[in-house]
Amino acid sequence: MPDDFTARALSAAEKLGPLLKGHVLLPADSGYDHAREIWNGGVEHRPALFVMCESTEDVQAAVRAARACGLPLSVRVGGHDWAGRALRHEGLVIDLTRMNVVQIDAGTRVAVVAGGATSADLAGAAADHGLAAVLGTVSMVGVAGFTLAGGYSPLSPRYGLALDNLVGVEVVLADGAVVTADESHNTDLFWALRGGGGNVGVVTSMRIRLHPVRTVLSGPIVFPWSQAEAVLRGHAELAASAPDELGVVGAISSAPGGTPALLLAPVWSGDPAEGERVLARFAALGDPVVHEVRPMPFLDTFAPADARVVNGRHIDFRTRSLADLRPEAVAAIVAAVDARSSELSVISWQYLRGAAARVPVAATAFAQRSDHFMMQIIATWDPSQDPAPHEAWADGLSRALAPYSLPGGYPNVLGPEAADQIAEAYGANLPRLQRLKRELDPDGVFSATPLPV
Repeated sequence: MPDDFTARALSAAEKLGPLLKGHVLLPADSGYDHAREIWNGGVEHRPALFVMCESTEDVQAAVRAARACGLPLSVRVGGHDWAGRALRHEGLVIDLTRMNVVQIDAGTRVAVVAGGATSADLAGAAADHGLAAVLGTVSMVGVAGFTLAGGYSPLSPRYGLALDNLVGVEVVLADGAVVTADESHNTDLFWALRGGGGNVGVVTSMRIRLHPVRTVLSGPIVFPWSQAEAVLRGHAELAASAPDELGVVGAISSAPGGTPALLLAPVWSGDPAEGERVLARFAALGDPVVHEVRPMPFLDTFAPADARVVNGRHIDFRTRSLADLRPEAVAAIVAAVDARSSELSVISWQYLRGAAARVPVAATAFAQRSDHFMMQIIATWDPSQDPAPHEAWADGLSRALAPYSLPGGYPNVLGPEAADQIAEAYGANLPRLQRLKRELDPDGVFSATPLPV
C-alpha cells in the first residue's frame, strides 16, 4: 500500500491525466531524471511529479490539482536558480519548458513571450527583426524568472531593468484563475509582479518591450591577475561616468592553467565610433592578454558567461550590493580570490545605473534603484569534493564585503538562509508587497523568491 505522500502524488496524476495537453512525469517514468537536471548539481530535491505543461489550461489544472491533493508546488523553466527552488521536494513541479514560443510585433516593438521561454529564445526571435530585449548574461535562464525579480542587463543603463520593460502579463493565480495585468488592469498585481518575483502566481505569457539594437560593440577584455586591483578601481571610475549606452559585465575566473584572471565584457549599444573611443579607455586600464571587442548581435554577448555555466557542478551563492568599489572592498575581493578554495569559483558583477536607477523606488516592487555594483559570489566545486571549504569561502567574502554594502541584496539570487538581507531587500516597498501577497496568495502557495512574511 502506498504511503500518504505517494498516494497524494498518484491522486494528483490521476486527476490531471484527462485534463492535460501535456503529460505527467512520476519518479518511475522515463524522463523524470532529465526533468530534474538543473544548474546546481548539489540540489537533491525529488519532486513527487512533474506536470509538463503545454498551455495555460494545463497550468490552471496543475495549480488546482496541487491544492486539492495537498502538494506544495514550484515552477521550472531554465532551472538556473542556484538554490533549486524550481524543484519543490516532494511537491508538484509545473514545468513550462514546452511553452517557449516567442512572437514579435516589429511595428510596436513588443514581444509576446510564453512563460517557458529562455533568454536565448527571446534574444534570437528579436534579433531576426533587428531588435533586442533587456536580458542578462546567460542564455538558458528563463525570461519570466529573470524579469519578475529584477533583471540586471548590460542594456539596463540605457533601457532599465528587464522588469521596467514588462508591458503586461497573463498569470494563473493561487485559485487557478487566469487574469491579465498591466498599467491599466489589475494594477496592484502588475506592481507586485515587477520585483516581487513569482510570489503571487504563475506567469504563462508576457508582453515585453523591445529596442532597436541590431548590433553592439562587445567582447572580452582579459587582464592578468597581477593587474586586478588597479583595473578594478579604474573600471569603477570609468563605469560611473560612462554614457547610458554602455553596460559592463565583470568577472574573475580561472584562465587556462587555473590562474585567476579579470574579465571585462563591455556592451555598447550606441554609435559605433563613439563606442570605440569609450571602450578604448577600458582596455587602457592595464595590459590585456585578450582584447576581442567587435561588432556582434546582442545574442552573441551570452557566450562568455555561457562558457562558465555547466550543469551538474555543485554551487553555493552569495550576493552583495556595493555603492562603489572602494579600496577596502577591492582589497577584500583580491584577497578572497588569492585564497579561493576552488579554481571553478567565480566572482561576477554588473553595475546598475543610468535609466535603471532613474525609476522611482515606489514605481515597482523592486527597491534597489540607487547606483550600485551587484556582486555575485559563486562558489563552485566538483561533486566529489567536500562542500564545507567552498561554502566557507563564499561566506567569508560575503562577510568581508558586508561593511561596504547597501542593505538587502538582489532577491533573484538571495538564498533562503540570508535572513538579514532578505529583510532589507524590498526596502520601503515591503509593507505593500506583503499586503498584496496576503490578498493574492493567502495560503502561501507560491514561494519562488525570498519574501519576508
